[in-house]
Amino acid sequence: MTQSHTKSEVAAAYDDWAETYDTDPNLTRDLAARALKQADLDFAGRRIIEVGCGTGRNTEWLARPAAGAQNIVALDFSREMLARASARVQDPRVRFVQHDVRAPWPLADASADVIVVMLILEHTEQLEPMFVEAARTLNINGQLFICELHPARQLMGKQARFIHARTGEQTLVPAFLHQTDDYLNAAAAAGFELVHMADWHDAEAQTDDPPRLLSLHFKTEKPNAQS
Repeated sequence: MTQSHTKSEVAAAYDDWAETYDTDPNLTRDLAARALKQADLDFAGRRIIEVGCGTGRNTEWLARPAAGAQNIVALDFSREMLARASARVQDPRVRFVQHDVRAPWPLADASADVIVVMLILEHTEQLEPMFVEAARTLNINGQLFICELHPARQLMGKQARFIHARTGEQTLVPAFLHQTDDYLNAAAAAGFELVHMADWHDAEAQTDDPPRLLSLHFKTEKPNAQS
């Protein structure tokens, strides 16, 4: 596991949450995993970057033999989350990197075919740097899949939170509101084309309940043909 990061309030919160993250009831975490599994993404033979791998729950699924990924680089800036991820997923095709994704990624240009971003962008004030780095590191015809807390729920005051294992107090993880247009505009500015967008509801949601998650599937646009 390589390391490159600057400690932040968000990273500190996830360090504290790591101890109970996998055992806490968490509808958002579980629904996001389902959204990823149902996404129209082909991982066979692909080089994958997972942004915000956490404790490796989705990494483990991406690394399963049926997926057939060529290799996976899993980024997260929480040391404690990554410690659990690297213990969970011991596969030579998977490399864990401790890094703040708001900074330039320590990865080469065109080094990935698929990028998966799960439940981290509510914690980043500016979306543009992530999209710029995703565009840089994706190959031509690359795929970018994002799943985030829905803006409608953010407007209701919802954000990532947990009960601290040692203090018993509720901890709110710092969050920033991003509207759907913010994602779409930042993606378009970085050269992405929208493939599919979906709202995700809880299984037991009522008809008037807002969606819990927003998923966005983009692809890199082909460069213009040279005359």
